[in-house]
Amino acid sequence: MLDGLIGTVAIVALIYFVVRLYSRVGALEAEVSKLRAVARQQGRDVAADLVPAEAPAGVHEIADRDGEEVGPEARIGHTPSDDATEDTPDAAAGPWARAASATAAEAISEPPAVDEPAKPARPDIETALGTRWAVWVGGLALAFGAVFLIRYSIEAGIFGPRVRLAMAALLGLVLVGAGEFVRRTGFRVPVQGASGAYVPGILTAAGAFALFGTVYAAHGIYGFIGPAAAFILLGAIGVGTIAAALIHGQALAGVGLLGSLATPMLVASQAPSPWSLFGYLAIVVAANTAVARIRSWSLLAAVGILGTGIWSIIYLAEASPADPAPILFVHLVVLASLVVLWLRGGLDDAPATWRDTPSLAAALASGFSAGALLVSDSLVFAGSAPWGAVIVAAMVAAAWMRGRALAVLHAAGAVVIVAFARIALAADFSFYFFDGILIFDGGLPSMPQSTAALTGAVLGLLFLAVGLWTALRSAADDRLRSGSWALWAAAVPAVILTVLWFVFGYADLDIRYALLSLLLAGILTAGAELISRREAPALSGGWAVSFALAGALAAAVLFLHAAFGTLLTTILCGLLVLPPAFATRLRSWSALGWLCVAAVAVTIARILPDPTIVGASQLGTMPVFNALLPGYGLPALAFVAAAWQLGRTTQGAPRLVMEAAAALFALLTVAMLVRHAMNAGIIDSAEPRLAEQSIYTLLALGAGAILIALDLRSPSPVFRIGSMAAGVVSVLLIVAQHFGFQNPLFTNELVGPIPFIDLILLGYLLPGLAAAAVAMFARPRRPRWYVAMLALLSATLIFAWATLTLRRLFHGEYIGLVNDMGQVETYAYSALWLAIGVLVLVVGVRLGSQVLRIASAVVIAVAVGKVFLFDMSELEGVLRALSFIGLGAVLIGIGLFYQRLLVRSAAQDAAITPPAPVSDGPPAAP
Repeated sequence: MLDGLIGTVAIVALIYFVVRLYSRVGALEAEVSKLRAVARQQGRDVAADLVPAEAPAGVHEIADRDGEEVGPEARIGHTPSDDATEDTPDAAAGPWARAASATAAEAISEPPAVDEPAKPARPDIETALGTRWAVWVGGLALAFGAVFLIRYSIEAGIFGPRVRLAMAALLGLVLVGAGEFVRRTGFRVPVQGASGAYVPGILTAAGAFALFGTVYAAHGIYGFIGPAAAFILLGAIGVGTIAAALIHGQALAGVGLLGSLATPMLVASQAPSPWSLFGYLAIVVAANTAVARIRSWSLLAAVGILGTGIWSIIYLAEASPADPAPILFVHLVVLASLVVLWLRGGLDDAPATWRDTPSLAAALASGFSAGALLVSDSLVFAGSAPWGAVIVAAMVAAAWMRGRALAVLHAAGAVVIVAFARIALAADFSFYFFDGILIFDGGLPSMPQSTAALTGAVLGLLFLAVGLWTALRSAADDRLRSGSWALWAAAVPAVILTVLWFVFGYADLDIRYALLSLLLAGILTAGAELISRREAPALSGGWAVSFALAGALAAAVLFLHAAFGTLLTTILCGLLVLPPAFATRLRSWSALGWLCVAAVAVTIARILPDPTIVGASQLGTMPVFNALLPGYGLPALAFVAAAWQLGRTTQGAPRLVMEAAAALFALLTVAMLVRHAMNAGIIDSAEPRLAEQSIYTLLALGAGAILIALDLRSPSPVFRIGSMAAGVVSVLLIVAQHFGFQNPLFTNELVGPIPFIDLILLGYLLPGLAAAAVAMFARPRRPRWYVAMLALLSATLIFAWATLTLRRLFHGEYIGLVNDMGQVETYAYSALWLAIGVLVLVVGVRLGSQVLRIASAVVIAVAVGKVFLFDMSELEGVLRALSFIGLGAVLIGIGLFYQRLLVRSAAQDAAITPPAPVSDGPPAAP
């Protein structure tokens, strides 16, 4: 009893405090209004310093849903509580001040002239405590007071359950009536910063809570009323509260909406009916959306739609079996409410946007429900797929009717893609690799073939027809809408057709799907042309055209896979670069170049799993003239032609990609043919031997020279960077393979029966000469470090060839280090290295190459080191003496050579320099 008495006293004290404060503020405002009228009559412009920062209540200009300002005439039914939810400035009129209405009207007709509008002052702590907090705590105290009163009556046994419930219902009605009474008597939010303290709305919300609790207690606790009556009463209270929000503000609407959405959880039934549940939710969402549209409360509309979607997901997850018909009904109502109530207007009422909050909510709610009906195995087995397809079709229709419902379109397209991707994952498929086949067992598809084919056909045709039509209509004035519709018009049919062929068609050859995909490619290409002609400016090739062309390329790729075998499919995928490349002669669409790049990516994806193209068993052993030549060569030629054409029309990044692809496939063609010929028709992952590796090295060096020549003819960063990359790769290959892993000194590999014409020639001399030729060709055209690198590589390779050839003369066909060196062989190496050093020095002097002279110095230094460190200990007798005598003679000869060279250079410099004039006497005086 004590806690109830304290609560009652607190409520009375708070109400008295608030009323006193409101009266004082009203009196102050009336005084300010009088002073303003006097100042206007005397012609003094002092009203701006006296009036509050805001205009009187009822004349605020509010921002509608799209952020546009509307005048006071659009404020019919507006209440101060709306200002609280919309963050608009608070009214300044007193709560009961009717006497000041005439003065306020004059102020409206003749607004004071101010230079800058005064910023709303931040309310102090006294205002916050005396206005907002007092009202909020007061409303909460009323609700708790009702609870305490009912609790006290139960504990004391004063009244029976029926009387207590009647009293609670009466309290709720009294609070609702009190809120309406306060509103009708002219209540206004009194001061700035107290917009949330709207007393009528607080009283009405407290009454709604009391009524909700009364009905729930009558049903759930005491069982006085049945489920049907409780359901109807709770729904009526919720909808009525939402309707009352038209005059009491958005906060009250939120209370009613939450109560309405919670009603199905509060009412228990032995035989729940989904039609009753979703029929009730349909009424709630329609009423809530209508109220939200009248007052432009986007958040309220979105919460109502999301709540309906959550109930749909809960029902589909918990019900067994679930009936999809009520789900379809409620989402048709949701979409109809969105189109007819929230986004009401003509078909072209506003530009397309995805930022409309209720549209996003509808996209999530309907999208998840449709996705569950199309993806969930248990629901699909029960036949829910057609119902989900109807929801998707309704989403497409809603997006078509309203441009601002663009999010609904994206949700519909995503649902279809996910649904058919789920079907594709249930298929069995395999990939061929070098050494075998990788098989995926997806199991049994959840959707039967007939259902999948019918659903896919309907949805594919719907997206294709409506998408192209809408993209065409909006191409000139709304590019976002046009591009969005073109995206799904291309993506959805292509994905559906691909999945149906992948799961239910014949992978090797299926004429039905081939013809359908070819027809789709033609329709999308024609659609891109028509859309381009309707663009502004015409033929500009915007996003809508790009998406349509991308879909056409995807359909063409599907056609090739369904209509041709492995080899022809690979070749034709490479040839797909030609139509878009040569189409750039007729249209300047930026997408055409990127379609060429996409075709290259498809060709590479075809080759990567199985580089033999036709399978190792079908490739054969005939060198050159086998499936590798057309499989790699024809795409390479097509890439060359596409790069050539793009270089004369579009330029840009696609041209560079095509140039790189052409160079890559040209090298791949030769490399694959070499590997096939060198391995008797077997192409596997085994490491290449020195002969095969030497050919790859020669190819890399040749590619570098070819790219330099192409860069001279048609300057391109691809050719410039690619040529240097080829040189760097060549150096890495030689260092790792020729001098390391495949060196016959380490592998003891058979080098051949004929001296000088053997594996050493192929592995060292030919790459050395090729590196020298590339260095000379690149000398005036590439950086000095690049030329020096190739020159040093050439000298090293030739030195290695000479050394290994000498060892071949001593040891025969096997020159591995397992064979010991004799004294004559050891002496021969010293003599050979000295001869090479002298020869390189002479060539360096004749060519004026400092790099060669330095290389000769290095070789001679190596020879000197060998003589002093190795020959001294290994050689004996006359060979040791001859080694040192020969070294000394060579070094002295080099010294004399350099002296004569320096003397000759000094003489030439003296001959070139003119002699200084000789004077016979002092200069004559001027």
